[in-house]
Amino acid sequence: MGTTLFLSFFIFVLVGVPIAVALGLSSLVALVMHSHVPLMVLVQKAYGGVDSFTLMAIPFFILAGNIMSSGGVSSRLVNLANCFFGRFPGGLAHVATAACTFFGAISGSAPATTAAIGSVMVGPMREKGYSRVFSAACVAASGTIGLLIPPSITMVLYGVITGASVGKLFLGGVLPGLLMCSALMSVNYVVAKRHGYGGGDKVGLGQTMKAIKDASLALLMPLIILGGIYGGVFTPTEAAVVAVVYGLIIGRYVYKQLDNKRLYEVVLSTAKSAAVIMFLVATAHCFSYLMASEQIPQALTNSMLSVSTNPSILLFMICASLLVVGTFLDNAVAVVLMAPIFHPVIMSAGIDPVYFGVLLVLTLSIGQVTPPVGLCLFVACDLGKVSIEKLSMGVLPYLLILVLVMVVLILCPDIVLFIPNHMMQ
Repeated sequence: MGTTLFLSFFIFVLVGVPIAVALGLSSLVALVMHSHVPLMVLVQKAYGGVDSFTLMAIPFFILAGNIMSSGGVSSRLVNLANCFFGRFPGGLAHVATAACTFFGAISGSAPATTAAIGSVMVGPMREKGYSRVFSAACVAASGTIGLLIPPSITMVLYGVITGASVGKLFLGGVLPGLLMCSALMSVNYVVAKRHGYGGGDKVGLGQTMKAIKDASLALLMPLIILGGIYGGVFTPTEAAVVAVVYGLIIGRYVYKQLDNKRLYEVVLSTAKSAAVIMFLVATAHCFSYLMASEQIPQALTNSMLSVSTNPSILLFMICASLLVVGTFLDNAVAVVLMAPIFHPVIMSAGIDPVYFGVLLVLTLSIGQVTPPVGLCLFVACDLGKVSIEKLSMGVLPYLLILVLVMVVLILCPDIVLFIPNHMMQ
């Protein structure tokens, strides 16, 4: 059954069938050809895959991010970042990276972060003489921070699939997210010095205080979410609902940029995105059920442990495969496919599932800026009006530094676990 399952899946994908549909169809083909189990079992597994209270956080976090994005948050976060980073060489590139870090704490999505900040930053970067390729590469790479800075939609998916604490995953993403931000800024600085991209004028204290005041309500949202979760006030799912209500109040009644028409568009866009993810989770649950029935994860675990039982070596092997998978699959698809396969491996090796979840999300985030399926690349191509071929070359320095960050996390797991271990005791 295992051979039929994977072979039919790859055939469906090669002929252009959407990934979520291919997962369901390949599960159906394998079950019909090799099992007498009633087809109703697949329906039950699909329903069981989405019948999760924690999973309800995903559509609400998507909605909260879309509301804040359409409610005038992007420009305020850019102004705030400019006050602190705009005066350095390559100032606007640093502003874009910092603003993506701020916005990532609101959207939880890499493509959404790239689109929201890129739409504000690419134009000014071009006016200041930055090249199209560098401007687009900067916002594309910086958008990947949105997957790691909490609240992260991908981490919610991983938590639901593996049973890891979503709260601890959120906390574990803080320091690696800041490390990513610093690493990307170092690339900005080197490129800016090489091409002579200067910084802007130093911003006065009065203007800085005004920018902080304007952006404070937007920045309060992640603090309310994380504080509420870790303070035991509400669950991650309830936190997502609180974020939606807060975003509505801010966007509609404070910033006054969220009218009925825009709100309708936001809700419609959220419904489409959430439906795709939920359908993907449902069909992936069927696929995972058949893999488990064939003991494929156990076989992979035994195979990898026969090579080495050293946790670092196992993580290097897993991350190498995730880098390849992330090149071809969207991060949500990769999580629902790969997490059930590698989770038994890391548990057998004594690797903390929260640590591995953060490392997995970071590794897959690199796939957002690698062709042929790097969504952040395609968003940045449209914003910067550059070809995917040129942008793929321009983003190479960022790819190298992101891989270096991944290696650092493999060798220093305490970077991920420091905050969860100290705040969740």
